[in-house]
Amino acid sequence: MIVGAQFYTLRESCKDLEGFAESLARVADIGYTTVQISGICSYEPQWLDEQLKKNGLKCVLTHKSLDLMKEDATSLCKEHDVYGCKYIGLGSYKFEEGISSEVEEFKRIATPIAEEFKRNGKYLMYHNHAKEFKKNNNVTLIEEMSLAMPADLMGFTLDTYWVQVAGGDSAQWLRRLKNRVPCIHLKDCGYKQIMLPVGEGNINFDAVFAAAEEAGTEYMLVEQDNCNGEDPFDCMRRSYNNLKAFGFR
Repeated sequence: MIVGAQFYTLRESCKDLEGFAESLARVADIGYTTVQISGICSYEPQWLDEQLKKNGLKCVLTHKSLDLMKEDATSLCKEHDVYGCKYIGLGSYKFEEGISSEVEEFKRIATPIAEEFKRNGKYLMYHNHAKEFKKNNNVTLIEEMSLAMPADLMGFTLDTYWVQVAGGDSAQWLRRLKNRVPCIHLKDCGYKQIMLPVGEGNINFDAVFAAAEEAGTEYMLVEQDNCNGEDPFDCMRRSYNNLKAFGFR
């Protein structure tokens, strides 16, 4: 499994192309070789491809809006072809009540998108927060989603922090979603649900890593939405160094 940097963590430094280019270089200098691009300024696919190659980086996942996916899924795939990215992610979906009818609506919207992605060699990924673990008739929303959308059409970018906040066990969920979690998000959870660099909180990452390996995970992307006033680059460096101590790069 390969460690990557989720650029949503660094969004404040990526509000223009100059800052984005500098941030890519700084991430590569830390030691990261893969990235996820989301929450940053607009860019042309060719520009990103050039910057990635310049810094020895590979983009393995993006987050795009549902509106953009619905507007022209084919063009979106072709853009991702330019910089060699297979996984196109949806960062969230507006599940207001967390009920089965909302999953059916999601299926109706997401299926044609996922099918077009598949035809073009891409794979739709869904990123969870805590709400997807709400239960109806003893079944979680994320389970309903996994049944509504078959594995060949949609995977899950399981987020370790949000699973913990929801009262779940990331290792257990990785095993339950085996073979459809090629990318996961790593961020730690501390006292009172504070987001922390990987290895500085209470998540049992030994169990997470073992389960991720078993589940077929390829990329473990470090994300810290809130760095609690600390320098996001320093937080990303600490996560990388801690993961390196675990034996990952």
